Amino acid sequence: MAERIITTEYSEEMQRSYMNYSMSVITARAIPDARDGLKPVQRRVLYDMSELRLGHDKPHRKSARIVGDTMGKYHPHGDSSIYETLVVLSQEFKKGMALVDGHGNFGSIEGDGAAAMRYTEARLKKFAEEVYLKDLDKTVRFVPNYDETEHEPEVLPVRIPNLLVNGSEGIAVGMSTSIPPHNLGEVIDTVIAYIDNPRLGVPELLGILKGPDFPTGGIIANQSELPAIYETGSGKIKLRAKMEVELGKRRADRDKLVISEIPYTMIGAGINKCLTDIAELVESKKLPDVVDISNQSNKEGIRIVLELKKDADIDKIKNILYKKTKLEDTFGVNMLAIVKGRPETLSLTGILANYLEFQYENNTRKYKVLLEKELEKKEIREGLIAACDCIDLIIAILRGAKNLKDAKACLMNGDISRIRFRAPGFEEDAKALHFTEKQASAILEMRLYKLIGLEILALEKEYKETLKKIKEYEKILSGKSFMDAVIKQDLQAIRAEFAAPRRTQIEDGAEAVYVETPQEVREAVFVMDRFGYSRLLDRAVYERNRESVEAEHACVIPCLSDDKICLFTDTGALHQVKVSDIPCGKLRDKGTPIDNLSKFDGTKEHPVYVINRAALLKETLLFATREAMIKLVPGTEFETNNRTVAATRLQEGDQLLSIQPAGGKNDIVLQTAGGVFLRFPLEEISVLKKNSRGVRGIRLEEGDELGAVYLLGPDGDQTAVYKEKTVHLNRLKIGKRDGKGSKARV
Repeated sequence: MAERIITTEYSEEMQRSYMNYSMSVITARAIPDARDGLKPVQRRVLYDMSELRLGHDKPHRKSARIVGDTMGKYHPHGDSSIYETLVVLSQEFKKGMALVDGHGNFGSIEGDGAAAMRYTEARLKKFAEEVYLKDLDKTVRFVPNYDETEHEPEVLPVRIPNLLVNGSEGIAVGMSTSIPPHNLGEVIDTVIAYIDNPRLGVPELLGILKGPDFPTGGIIANQSELPAIYETGSGKIKLRAKMEVELGKRRADRDKLVISEIPYTMIGAGINKCLTDIAELVESKKLPDVVDISNQSNKEGIRIVLELKKDADIDKIKNILYKKTKLEDTFGVNMLAIVKGRPETLSLTGILANYLEFQYENNTRKYKVLLEKELEKKEIREGLIAACDCIDLIIAILRGAKNLKDAKACLMNGDISRIRFRAPGFEEDAKALHFTEKQASAILEMRLYKLIGLEILALEKEYKETLKKIKEYEKILSGKSFMDAVIKQDLQAIRAEFAAPRRTQIEDGAEAVYVETPQEVREAVFVMDRFGYSRLLDRAVYERNRESVEAEHACVIPCLSDDKICLFTDTGALHQVKVSDIPCGKLRDKGTPIDNLSKFDGTKEHPVYVINRAALLKETLLFATREAMIKLVPGTEFETNNRTVAATRLQEGDQLLSIQPAGGKNDIVLQTAGGVFLRFPLEEISVLKKNSRGVRGIRLEEGDELGAVYLLGPDGDQTAVYKEKTVHLNRLKIGKRDGKGSKARV
């Protein structure tokens, strides 16, 4: 086959390809459809389970079978996304109404992952069968699957506004959706009110809907902001945990503050993070009234217990917890969905309008199908009743016909040319017959027992029922008001069977106010030995034992209690530790490893320079690496709240050798491991940013590296020792940066 080369502009091809990819992710992966409120993978999992006959009254089936079947037939994008979808659809703490009945370990609210798909089993819940998959063959359009070997529904015939009931979260390219779940009963009541009066605005509808209803319960604390969120389709909902006070039953028992419901955003790792944050608040004396924390959560629900001191200020503790932990959080709302193939941010009325348009389409299609079936039944039953009235003639025709074709022609067209009647007198009546093809087929297939009197009466009764249904279906299809009545009746039946009470409380909560009491600033001394054990000493203790402290420790840094200790390492990292986080110790205490107080890892890096932050911000530091890259960096470059940042940029294989304060110095002397010295003015070194590599200080011979760095002031005689020989640095000849230097004579 000959090559076909297309000449095109590279940027245009990239732009076109990226746009195609973006739209594919938006419309076919991450954003739900406004009609059924489902993403494609969710829709395909539910449809496949329906095809596998995994109803609520059938045995559970292995999750691996469901995932494999879905991937092979409908969703060829990997098994992990399909199984994750199956797991989420079964988790009642994530979905307003779970759709899958999981059997086995399907994860927990505390972030435990589900077991592998080969261990778990699943089936559909009754709610999913009745509300999401009912009348699938009569309502929605089917489209070919990815390889056109199967057909799948374009959308599921969901009978409720699933976009509201179960919400949705997804991240696409350049956009995302985040819709909170709502209470099923309230959503149905809202839809019915909107059907009765489509002119209702968001404020009136919120009188019925109230607001989101999260599976984890909790409190929505900004009720007054909800109308604006539902008007625009975006905003922030303030969530709070629900806390209750349990008073001690006996005098010796402590009062307890119990967290029984958590914000929806805390699901997963957020619970353990919250416990850690509370423990840190207790250790830092910001929650002095809390004496113990325990997580007593189980399958019954969340229960985090804080034991309190006697006469503790409950309101103050709540405010601190809301302000300093995830017990108060925000849920970002962005009600984005696919509407007629395009992503669109919807208001509450927009969601309801799209839902009702979808229901009108589905019900119209459904009742047209049902009407066609009943009209067909009517036609056949009319033929059977007419045949019963002239049964002798029918029998005579059948006895006189040579084959089925001749009998059928006589019944439909009165053609008696090939019929040999055994008794005279039937010819004229036979010529008058004009049954339809369906009627003729039904007559020829009719069994003899149907001629019994009771069977004929039953046939006439069925005919009347058929006429009644035809009249009912034609009435429904004749006008919008009749269709509205059917939709409302359907919704009321769903509400009666599946609705549950609201779980989330909605109010306008008072702003959590916590004024942090400023701690008394005191002088201290940070000490760290050569093994990395560190502690704080009182300034007075240090002054009394200055000589022994300085002799036993590699680092001795005076500081204030509200300062930070900055630790530079040979890997080019800067680790910061709050002085308030460093344990105070006595003179002979061993201390705490610096690894436990920061992200410093003593197995991979070593300290190069230690200074307190207040002093650092006033200094200009000289950086030097083993490959002789040097630079001057202002201390203000390291003004950050991050615990760990990159202090410099290193080439591969290079290490930071030295950091020194350059204030008040005139010259620099670089000494290599091979004994080469180079002295030059400090002003030749560029002042650079922290993320630069620097400039070359000395030209190294092959196999050599920088061994030491000295800064010289205007006065004094500074010396260095190389192979037991003293080198007077102030007497060295002043050269230029990036020179070769001179070798020391031994």
